[in-house]
Amino acid sequence: MKTPNQVQNEFAPAIRRARLDNLTIYEISDGELNIIEKGSPDSIYLTISVALITSAASFLGSLILTDIKSIAVLFAFISIVVVGLVLGTILLILWKRSSNSVADCVATIRRRLPPEGEPAKPSGTDAQPVIAGDAPQAAPP
Repeated sequence: MKTPNQVQNEFAPAIRRARLDNLTIYEISDGELNIIEKGSPDSIYLTISVALITSAASFLGSLILTDIKSIAVLFAFISIVVVGLVLGTILLILWKRSSNSVADCVATIRRRLPPEGEPAKPSGTDAQPVIAGDAPQAAPP
């Protein structure tokens, strides 16, 4: 008869571990984690911009290639082309100017790690060590 420990070992998966030569751990705040988790909030600008520009281009192609008899339909096509191109371009510019929020957050986190061979600063302080004789003088009363 098998003991419970032997039965458990029979069904346990084989675990293989590959060792890392070096493991770097970065500490991040909740706000930074939220930025990374959500991704760039401005990616919706790119999505809508691409949709508007391609719709405007297809309406422009239809406008150029067909003979539209009705003034109302012609006006609607021209309006769609102009509005699509203008709004699409504005959203594309907005996306380009603000699309670096995740990259900036990651760069900030990576800058916290001192370069190889340089000692780390004590956490929570940016104070420089005071050398004997260089201490600031108190002002006379």
